Amino acid sequence: MHEYPFRWPSPVDQPAEWAGLHEEPLVPVRLPSGDTALLITRYDDVRAVLADHRVSKNRGRKGAARMTENKQKIFQQTPVAMHGAEHTRVRRLIGKTFTAKRVETLRPRIAEIVEELLDDVARAPQPVDINATFSFPLTIRVICELLGVPAEEREHFGDTSSPPWGYMRELIERRRAEPGDDLISDLIAVHDAEDGRLSTEELVWWCTLLLLAGYETTANQLSGSVVLLLHNPAEFARLRTSPELVPAAVEELLRCQVVGSSLSMLRVVTEDIEVGGCPVPAGTSVIPALDAANFDPSAFGCPAKFDVDRAPRRPQLTFSTGQHFCLGAPLARVQLQEAIGRLAQRFPELRLAVPTQELQRTEDIFFPAFTAVPLFL
Repeated sequence: MHEYPFRWPSPVDQPAEWAGLHEEPLVPVRLPSGDTALLITRYDDVRAVLADHRVSKNRGRKGAARMTENKQKIFQQTPVAMHGAEHTRVRRLIGKTFTAKRVETLRPRIAEIVEELLDDVARAPQPVDINATFSFPLTIRVICELLGVPAEEREHFGDTSSPPWGYMRELIERRRAEPGDDLISDLIAVHDAEDGRLSTEELVWWCTLLLLAGYETTANQLSGSVVLLLHNPAEFARLRTSPELVPAAVEELLRCQVVGSSLSMLRVVTEDIEVGGCPVPAGTSVIPALDAANFDPSAFGCPAKFDVDRAPRRPQLTFSTGQHFCLGAPLARVQLQEAIGRLAQRFPELRLAVPTQELQRTEDIFFPAFTAVPLFL
């Protein structure tokens, strides 16, 4: 039986275990907790399971597999694990104000922040760590401006092992008393005749989740994307000469450079179902593997090839799909498009300061991100 999550063999190569896994619809794996689950690797099967109401994110059910013995990770505690009508109600309320249209209006401001930070990068001593000088500063500033976190209070953020629940509760109460032109104020005000309002606890959970997920995952995705582009210099050069390719390149980067392991996608089957023609009884724990689906040859021709001009028949699944589709996907896309497009234009000689194989990832089984990405400009 495979141990899961799989280990990355190199900074840019997918785990060797993916080879051949698409031949079977269900693959038994052992999790860090010692519990077992069935890994779902085929694109169509992953989409079907994510859309199936009989497959729940409520991992508190008796007998459900545990990810790890340590349950302190934010997404193991938050309402992101809600399922069914209550999850739909909260998502609908948040979706009334945190929309793709709203995010698109932020593009000019995001572009300004990108330019300011790249000015700082250009002045910094080389080699420059893109994590510390660009990726994290960009995503922290953007999500804090969106939520309405004052600049002088942003030192609360940067350590996801200690989520700022207390600070967020206090900020929400301030915005109740003095609303501003920000997402938190709008989430406090949003109301629906059928769904009511978001409770204080829901606001605290979701705003904290939006804050932490809104900067860490996007920052890691950006740094990982830079590594993959520099490992494929011909593709990076195409973005300089053909900037119209940037949106498609971002989708390809999202497909190939999945930041988090699919361990966080762990679910439990509540009724008997079939996956790929195989019976899966109620009570079984399953993992719809987004990263494996993104490399399914039936969905993406020559999946191991990185191609910024790829025109796939189906969308990549890095942001999931169905009722748990990532709320922050539009914001992540805009930031990645602006950042990667401007990096390609401003620093045509950009290159890694160390061999690719020397880049190190964290030991985090959920988000094995690069610890540093040193670059020469």
